[in-house]
Amino acid sequence: MRRIQILAVLLIAVVLSGNAGAAEARIKKVLPQFIDLQGRSSLSPSLYERDAYQFLLRNNPEQRSGVQFKVQWKGASKGNNLRLRVQLRGVRDDNIRVETLEMPVKNSGLVSDWTTLTLREESYKSFGELAAWRATIWDGDKLLSEQKSFLW
Repeated sequence: MRRIQILAVLLIAVVLSGNAGAAEARIKKVLPQFIDLQGRSSLSPSLYERDAYQFLLRNNPEQRSGVQFKVQWKGASKGNNLRLRVQLRGVRDDNIRVETLEMPVKNSGLVSDWTTLTLREESYKSFGELAAWRATIWDGDKLLSEQKSFLW
């Protein structure tokens, strides 16, 4: 009887591990960050320094040259059609502006990947002040996962 229980547990473990790699892609984290005139989002690798520098850039728009979205995602696709999309809403001169950033992505394995999408230079200047964002990952025309800001 004990052998049957052990065999059943092993069989369940094998079945579950076979499905682990076939999980659909999903977005784990989205970090919107301003970038300065030299293209930096931080002056050093320290998380504290990054947050302090982001506070400085948030309060001094003349020191910004763009905004970037660092997206952590994980998963796989049945095909090779994975696309990461970030939609932005900005306000300039009492008008709402919309921008879409998109990039094809490939999963590099079981661990999560980070992908950066950037809006800079003239597109950023005409965009205005960032009001809301939505990050999505697509497999062809099928939405797999999304994260969005509170105001989206």
